[in-house]
Amino acid sequence: QRNLSESGGGSVQTGGSLRLSCSASKRAYGGCMGWFREVPGKEREGVATINANGDTTYADSVKGRFTITRDDSTRTLYLEMNNLKPEDTALYRCGAEAVYCYTGMADFPYRGQGTQVTVSS
Repeated sequence: QRNLSESGGGSVQTGGSLRLSCSASKRAYGGCMGWFREVPGKEREGVATINANGDTTYADSVKGRFTITRDDSTRTLYLEMNNLKPEDTALYRCGAEAVYCYTGMADFPYRGQGTQVTVSS
């Protein structure tokens, strides 16, 4: 059983929406949690983080379009993505159990394998 498992990715057109989910095991749920994305040949990009208090950070590239939330009762992390753009195309991965959050964070002790998001123009 994987500690973190993402779902919800897919293919959409520009302006579309997707909701990503990240289901976590007991050991992998907690601390600073977040989403980051990967594109081959590019540097990993931190997208959003959320701490235990619900405080959030967002990369400038997604601010106002993406929303990160967490449901502690089900140990699930979410990323609501609206007004998607082709440059949002990437493998989206969730992370957990970081000591603290900061904008652009992409290095978490626990990381899922990811779900692919493809946005066409």
